[in-house]
Amino acid sequence: MIRKAFIMSVHAGYEQEYKKRHNPIWKELEEEIHRHGGRKYSIFLDRITKTLFAYIEIEDEQLWKKIDETPVCKRWHAYMKEIMPSNPDDTPVSRDLEEVFHID
Repeated sequence: MIRKAFIMSVHAGYEQEYKKRHNPIWKELEEEIHRHGGRKYSIFLDRITKTLFAYIEIEDEQLWKKIDETPVCKRWHAYMKEIMPSNPDDTPVSRDLEEVFHID
């Protein structure tokens, strides 16, 4: 498994809405995440900065990169774009983080 972490953010005042939209996550989106090799996916919110920290374990980087092309992800991104900074293609603005330490 490849450990992957990245940050995004949510617009101020939309923290509860962001949480609501993820609980529960769309079943078809969860299935797509699994089809693209995603496991153990968590997102954490820093309420002060509105930063979202995401962690996921993936099987293959190339397979994972294809998830944004799926119809369900495109619908999800369009659904979320009003409450978080988004790119012109509706994907969330995000930045990958470099792992510098790990212990099992």
